[in-house]
Amino acid sequence: MIVRTPEELEGLRRVGGLVAETIRRMREAVRPGVTTGELDLIAARTFHEYGAQSAPMETYGFPGSTCISVNEQIVHGIPGGRKLKEGDLVTLDVTPELDGWFADAAVTVPVGTVSPEAQALLDVADECLAAALAAIRTGVPLRTIGQTVEEMAARRGASPFEELCGHGIGRALHEEPTIPNLDVESLTEPLEEGLVIAVEPMLTMGDPELVELDDGWTYATVDGGLSVHVEHTIVVQDGAPIILTA
Repeated sequence: MIVRTPEELEGLRRVGGLVAETIRRMREAVRPGVTTGELDLIAARTFHEYGAQSAPMETYGFPGSTCISVNEQIVHGIPGGRKLKEGDLVTLDVTPELDGWFADAAVTVPVGTVSPEAQALLDVADECLAAALAAIRTGVPLRTIGQTVEEMAARRGASPFEELCGHGIGRALHEEPTIPNLDVESLTEPLEEGLVIAVEPMLTMGDPELVELDDGWTYATVDGGLSVHVEHTIVVQDGAPIILTA
């Protein structure tokens, strides 16, 4: 969507604030022995407290309030009985709907002490997201986002997944445009003032091919390697973007 009024921006700020608060509460509970289902229950209770709904559940019938993915799982992991272990990486992907507004963010969290490889992957994901956000301005070609992510990842020995992209958001969970994490030369259209988008690098240091698991939802690395996923919902403007989910 395109933000055109202060009232629209305020609605987006409210749901973005809920995303940030939910991730904060979930992140505080991450430790060895906790289950992904227990983390999801924290999100469900937080949504209920604020009068919000789970957007994946309401839009697509996803079997969880949030998507929680561990290690080789890249996105759309179903929360349940899996217990986190020391050294795991767990991605918390949170997308509520509040009063007709949607916002989306994700963070990959280390469980206790992680391997140097895992820490390096966490670091490059943060660097890719920061670089992409720094490159976003009104009038910049859409391809700039994927180009920035791909180039930063390559410098650190990581690769994005071609099939997994960011997206427009605002009045629905997924809106136009689609935002690849790779450089696509044909995406020359300029970013419009007020455009609301979810920017979400998803990376691995192994084979960037993915597979869909038998549950029909989860995507995982084909080689079983670690993956990371970080994301913010932002508003494009002439200057640094407004990060709604910070």
